[in-house]
Amino acid sequence: MALIGRGSTDPDANAEVAKVARLLWEGRGYAGVEPGFVSLAEPSVPAVLERLRRLGARRIVVAPYFLFAGVLPDRIVARSAEFAAAHPDLDVRVADLIGDCDALADLVLERHAEALRGDIRMNCDTCAYRVALPGFADKVGRPQTPHDHPDDPVGGHHHHHHDHHHDGHAHAHQHDAGLRPGQVAVVGGGPGPDDLITVRGKALLDAADVVVTDRLAPQGLLARLRPGVQVVDAAKVPRGPSMTQDAINDILVTHARAGRRVVRLKGGDPYVFGRGHEEVQACAAAGVQTIVVPGVSSAVAAPALAGVPVTHRGVAHEFTVVSGHLPPGHPGSLVDWPALGRTRGTLVLLMAVDTIAKIAAVLVEHGRAPDTPVLAVQDAGHPTQRTLAARLDEIGALATREDVGPPAVFVVGPVAALG
Repeated sequence: MALIGRGSTDPDANAEVAKVARLLWEGRGYAGVEPGFVSLAEPSVPAVLERLRRLGARRIVVAPYFLFAGVLPDRIVARSAEFAAAHPDLDVRVADLIGDCDALADLVLERHAEALRGDIRMNCDTCAYRVALPGFADKVGRPQTPHDHPDDPVGGHHHHHHDHHHDGHAHAHQHDAGLRPGQVAVVGGGPGPDDLITVRGKALLDAADVVVTDRLAPQGLLARLRPGVQVVDAAKVPRGPSMTQDAINDILVTHARAGRRVVRLKGGDPYVFGRGHEEVQACAAAGVQTIVVPGVSSAVAAPALAGVPVTHRGVAHEFTVVSGHLPPGHPGSLVDWPALGRTRGTLVLLMAVDTIAKIAAVLVEHGRAPDTPVLAVQDAGHPTQRTLAARLDEIGALATREDVGPPAVFVVGPVAALG
């Protein structure tokens, strides 16, 4: 069965269709029930019918989730007929509209009375779907009270075990491995190779309806996404075209509000110079719930893939990860370069291809030995990976001469000589 609703910019309305589809599937014995929409939301009528066909359906009943006839129900009939004509091996039928129903009218009046009394069960009747969707906290405005639903199993769902509280960041339960409609998962894809993403990150990627990816995310994984997944290229190319952060935030919020499962796929770890928390904050401000999945950062992965540890007993008991995006002396830099020059541990420099010469000079000026070993690792984990070793006072010239380009990681300290 394909249950087709109107499709709304209000995710709560879309979630209601998903709830009814679940009830039909679980309680009526259908082989499969898929929700869809005829306007303003995905999946569309043809997409739902195609999904059912791929699942092996031979007969599909299209059930318009409408009370009365009109333009949109007619459109459902037309779309269904077009799909049936293109797939003559399928038996596609369209069911009647819901029409006048005294029981439904009584239920609407009952819910209206509950709302007037301050009982907000009408908003929580699909809480398993709506809690994760934008707009829920704004519409409810206060915690839910424990209650059971008419369709709950015997004993109810015991909603007092559910966390209906929405804090400022609207995080999902981090132990919940699923990605629900209207959620955004900010996923660290690791240092680049497809097989270095976490198991959980891959599972959420497989569940996504929309993937917003950047330049350093594992590109091979995109080619293996399930059919119909929308991929948005949010690349920020050094000295090249870039999508603004505000535009990326807007894309995440827009797709989530449309009821889609959104994965923001980033290279490395999203919270290590990845602006991941900025995206989480933007989603929270819009009422969109987020999941954060850590990734393997290139700060440790690139040295390891080059055979170099960032710490080693008797050699380095500390390591510091530093952004080299801004050179020493830049008014916007927050790095205390003189202090780093006085340290003895390992320095891992990210985004420092254009600034490594200036960084090296400042480190030497403030105490690092000129002959301190340095290793540059470019394209870590890829077939094009290469490593270049140099002294600290020579690394700038070497990087220029060998045309070292991003992504590259510089490892400064005695551990660089262990590879």
